[in-house]
Amino acid sequence: MRVFVEGIGILGPGLAGWEASRAVLTGNEPFRSAPIMIPSCDRLPATERRRVGVPVKLALAAGSAAFAHAARDAAVTATVFASSGGDGDNVHHLCETLASAWREVSPTRFHNSVHNAAAGYWSIAAASREPSTSLSCHDSSVAAGLLEAVVQVCANGSAAGLIVYDHPYPDPLHATRPMTADFAAALVLTAAPTARTLAGLDVRYIAQTGNLSRMQDSGLEALRAGVPAARCLPLLGVLAGARDATLTLDYGEDAHLMITVFPAAAGASAGE
Repeated sequence: MRVFVEGIGILGPGLAGWEASRAVLTGNEPFRSAPIMIPSCDRLPATERRRVGVPVKLALAAGSAAFAHAARDAAVTATVFASSGGDGDNVHHLCETLASAWREVSPTRFHNSVHNAAAGYWSIAAASREPSTSLSCHDSSVAAGLLEAVVQVCANGSAAGLIVYDHPYPDPLHATRPMTADFAAALVLTAAPTARTLAGLDVRYIAQTGNLSRMQDSGLEALRAGVPAARCLPLLGVLAGARDATLTLDYGEDAHLMITVFPAAAGASAGE
């Protein structure tokens, strides 16, 4: 399946946006972890801005950056959201409430507990009525999300946004399901090359294990291994370097995605 990348967003420790992160992702500058500054989503009404948690803020920030990079209208573009853990802070508070004598759950917390909460807030912020899919696949959530987005683009012949995000759980859940950092990334994918195409992707699902792609920088590799949403870092590194390469993303215990990245010019020629 062939798709084209038109816009990219990224937000993580020491990775403050696509342009600011490219030199780090390509290895031209060393990775230095730093606190994340999540921009406010001014397109949400004030009431919704007060209600959203960190995972939703991460998703909206990365997604908005990718669509701005692509100069594409998010209101008329389908989306796929993928997160391994969803809103862990909210899960923690719900568990505390249910374990207490006073077991009445806050309606706002219950509203935000569903896995497609980020997609719901996105539809408000982007004024979008387009289809949206929210999924989770443990450590392979990036691969599952990418495959879903690619299938949709190829089947429908229209663009789609892929937004992946994760936020660490508080203790005691963190001890059982540790994540090392906040991270979010987004891609705007199209069915055919455009004037803003950055690269092309050939994506194959292979029903056997493969040798996973990793990051050469030890800090970035620790981030990739420590946060399921950051499993996209090898792909972002290749895109940052504007080079061709073949990558492998884990998809469960017995499958993987093989992704061949090729330059935008080659994609444009193939699409003509």
